[in-house]
Parts: sequence; C-alpha cells; structure tokens
Amino acid sequence: MFLPHMSLTANDLRQCLRIATGSTLGFALCKVMGWDNGVFFVVTPMLLLGLVPVMNGHAARQLIASNVLCGIEVGLLGGILGAHPIAMSLLVFVLFLHRFASMSKGSLFLYGANGVISLSIMLHFASYPSTDVNDLITLNIMASFTSVGIAYLMKWLIPDVEPRQPPPAQDKQPHRMRHEALLGATMATMSFVVFQLFDLQDSLSAQATSLLLLFPMHWNGALGYARKRAYGTIVGVCMGLAVQILLYDWAEILLLLLPLFWICVMLCAQVHVKERSGSGIGFGSMTTLGILFGQYLSPNSDMVFSAMYRISSILGAIVATLLVVYLVHRLLNSFAATRFGV
Repeated sequence: MFLPHMSLTANDLRQCLRIATGSTLGFALCKVMGWDNGVFFVVTPMLLLGLVPVMNGHAARQLIASNVLCGIEVGLLGGILGAHPIAMSLLVFVLFLHRFASMSKGSLFLYGANGVISLSIMLHFASYPSTDVNDLITLNIMASFTSVGIAYLMKWLIPDVEPRQPPPAQDKQPHRMRHEALLGATMATMSFVVFQLFDLQDSLSAQATSLLLLFPMHWNGALGYARKRAYGTIVGVCMGLAVQILLYDWAEILLLLLPLFWICVMLCAQVHVKERSGSGIGFGSMTTLGILFGQYLSPNSDMVFSAMYRISSILGAIVATLLVVYLVHRLLNSFAATRFGV
C-alpha cells in the first residue's frame, strides 16, 4: 500500500504537500462559505494538483474551458431535451465522444477527463426537480476558478526545487484513437443512462468510479485500474471512518477536522506520487475522501452509513463496468478501423 521500497524525491514531497494543502484549503473554503456540492471544491483541486505536477497556463485553460462548456451544455440540454430521453442520450454520446477524443490526443487530456466527470454528474443531478440547475452550474464554474487559484497559490508557496522533465509524447495510430474515443463515449453514455433509469441519486462515488475506470481508454488499462480503485476506495473509506470515530460528536468542528483531513490526504498523496501511474490506489483513496467529506459530511448526514454504502456501490459499479467494457472492446476490435492493437 505505502510502497516502502520507493523513496520520495524533493519534488515528490512538494507535490504531496501541494495536493494535501490545496484540497484541504478547498474543503475549508466550501464549509466556511456554506456552499452546496462541496465535492466540486474538494475533488477538483485533487484532480488538478494530482494530475498536473506543476501548475501552468495550459492546464488552467483546460480546466476552466471544460467547466464553462459543461455549464452551457447542461443548461441547454436540460431546458431543450429534458423531456426527450432518447434524443438526450444521443446528444450526450456525441458530447462524450468529443471529450474522449480530446483525451486520446494526450495534449488535452485534462480538458476531456474533467469534462467527462463534470458533464455526467451535472446532467444526472440536473434531472432531479429538487436540484437548482443554475446553482449547480454556478458552483461548478466557481470551483474551477477557485481550484486554479489554489493550484497557483500552492505552486508559489511550495515550489519544486529542480526542473521536471516533460512526459514522453505518445504516438497513436488513428484506429487506436477511434477505439479509445468510441469505447469511452459508449461506456460513459451507458453509465449516464443506467443512473438515470434506476434513480441512483445518492451514488455519486459509484458514478465517478464507472467513469474513472474509462480513463485508460482500453480494456487492459480498465482491468488494472479496477483493482487499484477497489483498494483505494477501501483505504479512503477506512480513513474517513477513523476520523469520524475519533472526533465523534466533534466531527463538525473544522479546527479539529481540518488537520486530520490534511494528514489523511497527505498519506494518500504520497502513495499516488510513488505509483507514478496517474490514477491508482492513492488517487482513488484521495477522491473517496474528497467525496465523503465534501459531499456527505453535514449535521444531518450519517457518514458511517455513507461510507458503507460507498464501498458496496463502488464494488458493484466496478464489476458491471468491467463486464460491459470487455464486450464493447471485443466489438470494436472486430473492425479494422476501430481496432485497438496494431
């Protein structure tokens, strides 16, 4: 779990500090301001600081453009096609296809990845009459600007000590890129439809998991990530429960909660940085913590029940998603134009 055979470099340690401090700052901000949908303000900094080792303008533009575009699309789709589920599903497939095609190119991975998660979650919650769609869109856009500001603040406060090497460029064949885009878009659309049909309003973690499994954009990658996501979920839930049990009735006191949250995220961040795989056990445990504390920690919410429900729903989502990913992968490999391999 903690990969003791690997040591952190000076840059690695600083990235861990940036992730833990930035996500804790986002968590504190949303709780102090009383903003709903706190998951946007906690998980988005984790996503940005975890996947982008050093903040830069290209990453900032991708994140902001992704959330602004999602807000426009959710507002238009909800108002125009809200009563037409088939037409809605077809258009959603096209929107997801655009984002997975951007991810497959590599240079716009953050734009596509953030857009997939934001669009799916926002469209799902916007379909419920109790949701204030304008408030949902506004908070998501606010979270993107806030997260970019936090990332730049962390870069200034905790800079790297030596220059980083840029990641190696990936040279993909057109048929592989078509395979990745179609696989991701098909699965993301099916996930959206299933969560709508079964009215799974309280399964945010499972919905996010069904999407995160698609980030490798191929069967072998999804299979490998599924195991890591399951481990990461269990670790994140156990950490959340430990904090809840330790604080008990004082769990709402931010002065006590924030240091423990920071420590938990810091432990997960060091695993994430050591894995060097983008999205693994450490990233899964971090995002689980972010969802538990950002979305479900409130005076009227039983986080112990929420934690147990997260484990069961996520494991179910992993099994179902892997089964369908394998079938779609085999189908796409039946055609030369969409074959994954050479």
